[in-house]
Amino acid sequence: MRAVETIADATPVALDEIKAYLRIAVDEDDALLAGLIRTATQACERFVGQTLLLRDAEETIPVSSEWRRLTLTPVTAITELAGLPESGDAFALPVDAYAVDIDGNGDGWVRVTAAGRARRVTVRYRAGIGADWNAVPEPLRQGIVRLVAHLFTERDAEDAPGPPASVAALWRPWRRMRLS
Repeated sequence: MRAVETIADATPVALDEIKAYLRIAVDEDDALLAGLIRTATQACERFVGQTLLLRDAEETIPVSSEWRRLTLTPVTAITELAGLPESGDAFALPVDAYAVDIDGNGDGWVRVTAAGRARRVTVRYRAGIGADWNAVPEPLRQGIVRLVAHLFTERDAEDAPGPPASVAALWRPWRRMRLS
């Protein structure tokens, strides 16, 4: 498993939108709701297999002359590759030492053709469906809102039911599954 560090973290649903949906006018539950928004957003991203909001990411992968798929999708740009030797500082790989591709599905691919001293490569790229929360498709956002509402209203229930089926129904058309 490869570690992916995201540089910016945001949510596609505003706290005010959640409070309006739940008809909450006070601020005492804002911290709880903000945490539930983050939880529901991460659940949505895992379910659909895509990053919702455009963000910078950094991923370190082993050097390989075979194409390696980047973890986050849809990739909009692969901006930099840096070689990591066994010891010493990272160095910029020359442009002719690697190849990158973004396929029609938005998957980012990288391969290193001339690694030099590098044993691993750090790839910096941008991935996400929308640049801001208004650019995320409304069914994805509405599923997040409904999941937050469910988590909020059922938070103290001992026998709380699972998430509403309507959430999965809203998210399913955007679901991307990987076989490997």
